[in-house]
Amino acid sequence: MEYSPHCHATQPVKNKLFVFCIMLSLWVYMLYCCVGYCSTTPSFMMEERSSRNPLRPLQKQDLEVFLKSQSRDLLNNESDADSKGDGWEENKGDVAYDEDLGVAGALNGSETKKLPQAIIIGVKKGGTRALLEFLRLHPDIRAVGAEPHFFDRNYEKGLEWYRELMPKTQEGQLTMEKTPSYFVTKEVPGRIHAMSKDTKLIVVVRDPVTRAISDYTQTRSKKPDIPSFESLTFKNITANLIDTSWSAVQIGMYARHLEQWLQFFRMSQLLFVSGERLISDPAGEMARVQHFLGLRREVTHKHFHFNPAKGFPCLKRAESNSKPHCLGKTKGRTHPNIHPDVIQRLREFYKPFNKKFYHMTGHDFGWD
Repeated sequence: MEYSPHCHATQPVKNKLFVFCIMLSLWVYMLYCCVGYCSTTPSFMMEERSSRNPLRPLQKQDLEVFLKSQSRDLLNNESDADSKGDGWEENKGDVAYDEDLGVAGALNGSETKKLPQAIIIGVKKGGTRALLEFLRLHPDIRAVGAEPHFFDRNYEKGLEWYRELMPKTQEGQLTMEKTPSYFVTKEVPGRIHAMSKDTKLIVVVRDPVTRAISDYTQTRSKKPDIPSFESLTFKNITANLIDTSWSAVQIGMYARHLEQWLQFFRMSQLLFVSGERLISDPAGEMARVQHFLGLRREVTHKHFHFNPAKGFPCLKRAESNSKPHCLGKTKGRTHPNIHPDVIQRLREFYKPFNKKFYHMTGHDFGWD
C-alpha cells in the first residue's frame, strides 16, 4: 500500500470547517435571541425621530397610552367585588383625575403599599359607599374599592395580607378602606388599635328607623321569601317586644356600639357623618371630613350634581362638562309600605339610644 499525504492533510481542514459551522450557528442563534428581546422592550419612553428631529426630553403627551393603563379612574370601581350591587354608573371616556401624580409615581417608583391611616367603619346602609366615592375624588386619598373585611372575617391572615390589598400611595397620600360591619363587631376596636392606635375612624350614621327599613329592603331584594318587616321587628307584637337580636334593629343602637370603641380610641379620633346631610348637603359634609383627615379642601360643591329622579347627588368633574356619575341601580330602592304604628313603636324604642348617642358625640342628628 502506498502512503498518501493528501489524504491525511484534508482531515484538519474538515475539523476546522466543522468547528466553524458550529460557531456560525451559535452566532446566528444569539443574534436571533437579541432581536427577539429588543422587539419586546417597552418603547413608550422614547419615540423614533428622523435625523432632523433628534430625541427630545420625555413629554406628558408621550405618556398618554401609559397613563390610560396606569393611572386610577377615581370614579371607576366596576372591578371591585362589592361594587356589582353598590357601584356607580360610569362614563368610560373620562380621563383619570390625578394624572400628574399617577405618572410621576409610576416613573420614579416612589409608590408603596401602606396600612390604612383612616377607615370608614360603619354603618351598613348609612351611606358609606357614597362617602368613599366622594373621598376618592381627592388627589391625596387612595382607597380600596371592595370591602376587605379584614378585622372581622380575615384577621387570621395577618397584616401583610391586609397591606397587600391596599392601593399604592406616594408620600403624603392617605390610604383608606371601608367595611361597615366593623362598627358593630366587638372584636374590631381592639384589633384596629393593635395595628395603630392613631388610626382615624369615620362612621356614617342615619336615622336608625329608616336605616333598618333600608337594610330589610336590600335583604328582600336578594331573598324575596323572607318574612315581613313587622314580623322580624317584634318578638311579640302584642306585647310591643322588639327583637334586638335582629341585625337590622341591632345596628341602629349606635350608643351601645360606640361604647366599645371608646374603650380603645379617643372621641377626637372618630368623626360621625350624617347620612342625611351627605345627600342634602354633600359639599358641606365633605368639608368636615376633609378637615378631620387633615387634608386641603379639594372636594367642593363643584363636584356634585343632584339628580331628582334618583334622589341622590351625582359626581362630576369640577372643571368638566362630562356626564355626572350617579349611584347605581341598587341605590335608592323603593321601600316597602310599613304600618305607621310599627314605625312609631320603633322610634320610641330608639329614642333613649339616640339621646345617649347625641350626648356622647355632642351632636343632635335630629332623628326624633
